[in-house]
Amino acid sequence: MTTDIPTITLNDGRTIPQLGFGVFQVPPDETRDAVTMAIDAGYRHFDTAQMYRNEKGVGEAIDAADQDRADFFITSKLSNAAHRPDDARRAFDGTLSALGTDYVDLFLIHWPLPTLYDGDFVQTWRTLEEFYREGRARSIGVSNFTPHHLRRLRAETDIRPAVNQIEVHPYFTNDETRGYGAENEIATEAYSPIAQGEVLTDPTIESIAREVSRTPAQVVLRWHIQRGDIIFPKSKTESRVRENAAIFDFELATADMAAITSLDKGEKGRTGGNPDTNAWLPPA
Repeated sequence: MTTDIPTITLNDGRTIPQLGFGVFQVPPDETRDAVTMAIDAGYRHFDTAQMYRNEKGVGEAIDAADQDRADFFITSKLSNAAHRPDDARRAFDGTLSALGTDYVDLFLIHWPLPTLYDGDFVQTWRTLEEFYREGRARSIGVSNFTPHHLRRLRAETDIRPAVNQIEVHPYFTNDETRGYGAENEIATEAYSPIAQGEVLTDPTIESIAREVSRTPAQVVLRWHIQRGDIIFPKSKTESRVRENAAIFDFELATADMAAITSLDKGEKGRTGGNPDTNAWLPPA
């Protein structure tokens, strides 16, 4: 491996690497090669989803690696089209089949979809609890849930989400949701960690990068790490994949951390969908 990647202990006692490799928007026919490259660069944590349509490529790369399945941490997420319990069960079976494994390390509800399915994401969560109790999902969690969604789960179900995967970056620090997670032992996974590249030309970040002799991307990813979040940047360029992992041999000063956090634009900084209104369903 290129570096020793730290782990975070989840509320169910399992551990997750703090740095992973994301395959959002990686074409299915390119996913195996991209994941193989990441494995060669030292990554062991991979984040996919049913709606990405590239689980098969992730599974093929891991199967071809000269390592045990237990050496890898695989996350996938439930399709927005499969929230009804029986649909979720079929979809989860499909995930295991596509990945070529009998379990996933982490399985998430991708979006709460409060305007669909009668707003009943609780029944969907209870179905994930089944997968957890069966051992086919070693940990379960959610994505794009806000504090009020999480409070409802806490009140109506038995198992707390182990993680909440949400949009977080310097322009959208999402600290209310992160704070709820910290108070309730729900780890935060930060997607779009560099705001799809938008923050990399910010003068504050460029200045800090010059001071610490690192790239702007490395500075932002290090900011996430020091805040305690789990990240999985995506790139199909090998040099950048390796660069993204080279963030554990330096630290940002407290003042630099604060300067980056102060770039927050609130809701205006969001680049993805709003969890309270998103109702997108994938094509059949």
